[in-house]
Amino acid sequence: MTADIEFTALFDATPSPYLVLDTDLVIRYVNPAYLRVTGRTADELVGKRFFDALPENPGAEQAEDNLRASLTRVLNSGKPETLVLQRYDIPARDGSGGFEERWWSEIHTPIVGPDGAVRWIVQRADDVTGFVRSQRAQEPAGEFTDLEKGMAAELYVRAREAHRLNQELRQAHARERQIGVALQEAMLSAPDLDLHHDNIAVRYLPAASSLNVCGDWYDVVDLPPDRYAAAVGDVVGHGLRAAVMGMLRSALSAVIRATPSPAQALEVLGLYARSMEGATAATAVKVLVDTRSRLIIYSNAGHPPPVLLHTDGSCELLDRATDPPLGTREHHVPRPQAGVSYQPGDTLVLYTDGLIERRGEDIDVGLARLTSALAQDGTLGHDQLADALLARLDVAGGSSDDIALIVIRL
Repeated sequence: MTADIEFTALFDATPSPYLVLDTDLVIRYVNPAYLRVTGRTADELVGKRFFDALPENPGAEQAEDNLRASLTRVLNSGKPETLVLQRYDIPARDGSGGFEERWWSEIHTPIVGPDGAVRWIVQRADDVTGFVRSQRAQEPAGEFTDLEKGMAAELYVRAREAHRLNQELRQAHARERQIGVALQEAMLSAPDLDLHHDNIAVRYLPAASSLNVCGDWYDVVDLPPDRYAAAVGDVVGHGLRAAVMGMLRSALSAVIRATPSPAQALEVLGLYARSMEGATAATAVKVLVDTRSRLIIYSNAGHPPPVLLHTDGSCELLDRATDPPLGTREHHVPRPQAGVSYQPGDTLVLYTDGLIERRGEDIDVGLARLTSALAQDGTLGHDQLADALLARLDVAGGSSDDIALIVIRL
């Protein structure tokens, strides 16, 4: 089955410079890349004989002779021909009547008709002027053979194409990453946090290699008059599967408003997770802060433990109410819950595993690194502390895993 290809669109899209000549060497088509490299418009080229549209430089007549001879041989033989490191200057665009020195790597490919005669010549012309000038600047000790010059010029063209493509890929990656982060931030919007809690700093960093929505999340829920809840969680994977995190986050946010107990809220969330594809083995930790009694009540579903930093610089891991991840038990079992008191000025830190875990390293090492960083920077304000933690743990520029972080100055 023959593919239905629009060849004009194909040549228009290619980044390599191409034009098409008829047997009278009249230019019948020129692609945008060719226009860019010659600095011409389609009206200046299409419909004109090649050597009229791009006349020779009187000071370099042999160059035109080589090019004309190549095109003639292709017309007569029906075989493609390559001109490596070919000089052919082009008229300057400033109207001075002068010429710009240009060097090219050219390929002339014949297109034959049903009768076997050549009907068209496709010319690919890669500008290698920069390569030639760089070789002059280097003043090589010995002369290159024609074959070596041709190979070097071809490598120059390919390297330049690869560089351009890499730039385009980086730009596309940056755009897609920007979209993914914007979507993630929209999904993580916490109105209660923005309106009522200037003592809380949150940070979210997507995985450095990910272009999609990631699975880590955070949430803060106000429970008037004197309580509020905070949570972080992690769903395995990225993209559409990780979008499950939005459903879990919303469900937990709703449950905690009706059932302030962190353990009961995670019980309900676990039952919900069992009914959702992709939610099994998701982790979460929920804390309830009672500002009147200065008490933190928490429950943990398979997540790294929150850290309570005291004003004297000591750190306490909230690890006395840890249970398996959400949806992993076959039957419902009540989840544990624990409480710890705090003093004004203490700091509570909730985070996802990307902050502390490193490949091939025990989690205790990561926890020790986190508590050491907290002890060193604990006197900073909560916003500055959040940034300092990311910097000290060497993830401020992103890591292999996404990161959600909540820092609460109590």
